Amino acid sequence: MKLPLYIAKRYLFSKKSHNAINIISLIAVCGVAVATLATVCTLSVFNGFQGLVADMFSSFDPELKITAVKGKVFEPAGEPFLQIRSLPEIAVITETLEDNVLVKYKERQVPVVLKGVSDNFSELIAVPDILFDGEFQLQENGHTFANLGIGVASNLGMNAQFISPLTIYAPKRNAQVNLANPMSSFNVDYAYIASVFRVSQPVYDDNYIIVSLDFARELLDYSTQVGAWEIRLKDGANLSAVQKKIRQTLGDDFEVKNRYEQQESAFKMISIEKWVTFLMLCFILLIAVFNVIGSLSMLLVDKKDDIQTLRHLGADNRLISNIFLLEGWLISTLGTFVGIVLGVLLCLGQSHFGWIKLGGGNGAFATDFYPVKIEIPDLLFVLVAALSIGFLAALYPVKALSKTK
Repeated sequence: MKLPLYIAKRYLFSKKSHNAINIISLIAVCGVAVATLATVCTLSVFNGFQGLVADMFSSFDPELKITAVKGKVFEPAGEPFLQIRSLPEIAVITETLEDNVLVKYKERQVPVVLKGVSDNFSELIAVPDILFDGEFQLQENGHTFANLGIGVASNLGMNAQFISPLTIYAPKRNAQVNLANPMSSFNVDYAYIASVFRVSQPVYDDNYIIVSLDFARELLDYSTQVGAWEIRLKDGANLSAVQKKIRQTLGDDFEVKNRYEQQESAFKMISIEKWVTFLMLCFILLIAVFNVIGSLSMLLVDKKDDIQTLRHLGADNRLISNIFLLEGWLISTLGTFVGIVLGVLLCLGQSHFGWIKLGGGNGAFATDFYPVKIEIPDLLFVLVAALSIGFLAALYPVKALSKTK
């Protein structure tokens, strides 16, 4: 294989008798490089958006969340839960309870998700990072406070400075609807507005209000039950190891989810879009590689005298085919490596300088410029795909050559 590779390198970099062949070879390298660069940059942008979404959810979602497999609530009592509380890797455990309710302010009303949380909720997440207006509170001097998502506050036409309370309606559990007096089938309570928060995710901003756990239990007809345990680990703790340990402790009756699993549908959609785009870019790369076929075909014509000389010297069709097969693969390889290097440099520059703005950079989006994140597995996927396509493209003209005498 050394001789075919040596001759293939000489053919690639030496001057041809027809200048057009040099130009076509250069176009082939540039075409593969540009397609590879576009693939690297596109996958990196998808990674960047996935990281951005993960950061947004992490400002509200706990590191680990324990829920019951069956039913909406469970009793956090017994030896397994005591063992979990004693785990040294756990920093904070917050009990929560969620259900759908109707909130009303003056003439406006919207259905929302009521989330009752323990008093240590501010230790679970960085509450100041998501506050848009007001001060986060749950209870004070016997008064109950609600903290609204910015979308809920907008739909109700209110903010944290409003002094009139919010009316909250929740259907009574295990009670039949009284058609004669429908309002008797609802629990009704009131809460003052303490703050407005913004997570920059509609699933929370447009649907959630946060109240104290005691208030939620009373309104939803629960006593000591909870809907979930939300957990924050200590710095440096191994998330996967703690998650596995909790699952083994609780058994199959409970689910223990990390942040990605809590928002599985959102991250799965991003992943599907990413790899569908990757397949589309592979088709573009395939089109770019057709230049390699043209370059090899013209090189075969240009080097027909050399081919005859090699045959007279005893070279068989296999050796000659390998020369031109390696020639085509070298063109693809050179273009691939140039494209990957330029793509990585462009992504690093975008990450550092933010050259390409998102939406004009006017603050309308969560970030002012396209986020990028380079991942080594993506580079390996691009490398393998480009080299494979380039190798297959070189087979056609070489196979045609092998049939000639």
